[in-house]
Amino acid sequence: MLIVFSGLPGTGKTTIAKSLASRLGALYLRIDSIEQAIRDADVLASDVGCSGYLVANALALTNLDIGSRVVVDCVNPVQESRDAWRETAHRAQASLIDIEVICSDREEHRRRVETGQIDVPGLKAPDWQSVLDHDYEPWSCAPFGIDTARMSVDEAVAEIIQQFSLSPLRRHS
Repeated sequence: MLIVFSGLPGTGKTTIAKSLASRLGALYLRIDSIEQAIRDADVLASDVGCSGYLVANALALTNLDIGSRVVVDCVNPVQESRDAWRETAHRAQASLIDIEVICSDREEHRRRVETGQIDVPGLKAPDWQSVLDHDYEPWSCAPFGIDTARMSVDEAVAEIIQQFSLSPLRRHS
């Protein structure tokens, strides 16, 4: 199973994706971490472009092929990247769950962007204007939506688990 979290920076998708991955015992792939590692390697002549997504899709496919659940945390702003996740799931004969995270409270969203802590060393935090200016195409097929202005992280994770009948990892004592 491939679960892809999409949404603009500051919506809460990373917090929810991490929590869900932990609850499910799933592999967690974060595009920000992959892209920053590529930047840190200093091997590209220009910006990372789509390379982070290509790496993440390859890692997801490898892990889906061995039966792991994979949770991906990304902006996923264009149809091309969304189609790539669909193709990865198809190649692995795995189900795909697209989840779009929004924060409908504009002031809360702005506060999160402006006060959020970056936990990826070297990653530059976006400012509010860059979030507003971010290219983010409408979806051709509506994903499952989570509005973090209306629910907590725990409520969002519980909603996802219930909606898709996901069984959490059983922890051994």
